Amino acid sequence: MDMFTGAGVAIATPFKADGAVDYDAFDRLIEFQIEKGTDAIIVCGTTGESATLSEEEHIEVVKHCIKRVDHRIPVVAGAGSNATYTAVELSKEAEAFGADALLSVTPYYNKGTQDGMVRHFTAVSEAVNIPVIVYNVPSRTGSNISPQSMARLVKETKNVRGIKDATGDLAQCAMTMHLCGEDLTVYAGNDDVIVPVMALGGKGVISVLSNIAPKETHEICAKCLEGDYKTAGKLQQKAMPLIKALFCEVNPIPVKYGLELLGFESMSMRLPLTPMSDANRPLLEKEMKEYGLL
Repeated sequence: MDMFTGAGVAIATPFKADGAVDYDAFDRLIEFQIEKGTDAIIVCGTTGESATLSEEEHIEVVKHCIKRVDHRIPVVAGAGSNATYTAVELSKEAEAFGADALLSVTPYYNKGTQDGMVRHFTAVSEAVNIPVIVYNVPSRTGSNISPQSMARLVKETKNVRGIKDATGDLAQCAMTMHLCGEDLTVYAGNDDVIVPVMALGGKGVISVLSNIAPKETHEICAKCLEGDYKTAGKLQQKAMPLIKALFCEVNPIPVKYGLELLGFESMSMRLPLTPMSDANRPLLEKEMKEYGLL
């Protein structure tokens, strides 16, 4: 059950200077992504600053994105929470609006045991009928769902069928694939390991890089899907300095500055995120120029 294959953009959410969501700017960003060949849009994820959206705003941004995309490519709706009830309600709303799949983060802050995480995602699964992609990002959540727990979810639920692996641990990723087999679709969660994850059997990436380089990120994935890992590897290597620059400060601070350099408006952020530092701005500009984006 592939929700999509290729490069899915973890799309940024444009905010005006007063903090309001700028839906006109959001429309321009969505159209840019579709025009440049992005394979899917993941809305209200980490890069979309979902942590600073109210539940009402979160639902409205998801709804707006689905309506604007209008079935041209899949839309995966971020719908996770550290409260199972909230995750369930957000998931039900996203499904009702027409999301193609859900991205559901492992519970953070209060965390949970492996059994607790299995029960959390089982509750989400039971509330909806569309596919659920588990988002495993221990560096942010402080919790790491094990390959064994993913295997339980794949076996015991009807629609937990994907994982965004942002662990940075290729051995864990490989073990997850081994235990879950073809019933689980794996996406790289970090842009610096697109090719290694896809060489193991992954079907694509949920990408920050795609915000500013959608065509190029799509091409990396397309070459992997064709089995041309030599070319894909060269493309991955070429992108590495830019990827490093995109994470020289907390995501999405650098990528929003990158979008600003490309001419996109309303790239303010909500506190506690702050504008990119003067010291790092020239670094990102340099790497975008050398990569051919500016």
